[in-house]
Amino acid sequence: MTLPMHQADGLLGHYKPVTENPVFNDQKLKLGVFSSNCSGGVIMSDAPTGFRVTWDQQLEIARTADRLGMEAMVPVGRWTGFGGNTDFNGVCFETYTWAAGLAQATENIGIFTTTHLPTIHPIVGAKMAATIDHISNGRFGMNVVMGWFTPEMELFGKKQLEHDERYAFGQEWLDFAMKLWNEEGTFDVDGTYFTSHGAKAFPKPVQAPRPALLNAGASPAGQRFSAKNVDINLIALPTEEAPAYIKGIKQMANDEYERDIDVWTYCLVICRETEKEAKAAQQAIIDAGDWPGANIIMDVLGIQSQSFGSQIKQFQERFIAGWGGPNLVGTPEQVAEQFHELSEAGMGGAIFGFHDYAKELEEFGAEVMPIMKKNGLRH
Repeated sequence: MTLPMHQADGLLGHYKPVTENPVFNDQKLKLGVFSSNCSGGVIMSDAPTGFRVTWDQQLEIARTADRLGMEAMVPVGRWTGFGGNTDFNGVCFETYTWAAGLAQATENIGIFTTTHLPTIHPIVGAKMAATIDHISNGRFGMNVVMGWFTPEMELFGKKQLEHDERYAFGQEWLDFAMKLWNEEGTFDVDGTYFTSHGAKAFPKPVQAPRPALLNAGASPAGQRFSAKNVDINLIALPTEEAPAYIKGIKQMANDEYERDIDVWTYCLVICRETEKEAKAAQQAIIDAGDWPGANIIMDVLGIQSQSFGSQIKQFQERFIAGWGGPNLVGTPEQVAEQFHELSEAGMGGAIFGFHDYAKELEEFGAEVMPIMKKNGLRH
């Protein structure tokens, strides 16, 4: 029997997330490493660093984060770099296989893939997700992305859909995957974007009814997709703007879909012994910034210099240092306080990058996390 795709909605709505995945633990502020699988991480700069995209460094970073009790490793999905002087993110480990490798190499931390849904069929994506969930014993998660970078979509010979239609496509993709993860028999699909006869998938994921889901949609369509479907909405907003946003998306999830959603942010951490040293390190990143690459990002996002005038340099600096996310800069005490401010704004978690991931993550664990525990953000 062919079922309309919307009938999968019942599998998406009324449930409580599994508690085994560490992203659902009771830490007041969850912590994770972001974008360590791509060259540059969250920094578009030629500033000297020991960070390299090698498997040895990936293992070191993930195992350190695991040992420190952090909740998540979240990669960036990238199929081509951004050009400019550094070709930012041009060297990038594919994230399903990356997640499978790190799932085997770690014990407790949640491991995510970042999947651009138009680049992979739901049958393939759902099968790989279930496999990694078994490798990790229920620690796997998916950052689902609609495919925003047009040159990447063109690599696959695909026409870039209009913004809101991308979320309609994503909904149908996820509905299909949900049935694969939950139906015990075969089923047919007759949707707008997908058709299939006799679809089925085994084994099912360890987590039920699905792996943990994350989405960074912040537009009205993106917020609605997140409110309906995912466990974590990822945003990058000034601290003063975050409370209203968080209240709105949580209320939408609760009132319209009878479910809960958490909101996390991503950022760049620059922690040094003194505030002066930390600010100097931040400035060194900006001074050596990939300005041509930043201009490309501005063009992709539709942020034109003639429209934004003097603001354009500020936008460029935000992407050079932090990929558009906030910078947490200062001494260990100051950085811990800035994490506290994120928590007070309503953030349930923060994933972040460093200029030199392996070195600075170790220092973060030794110098910042004890203060966060003392301040009640961690236990």
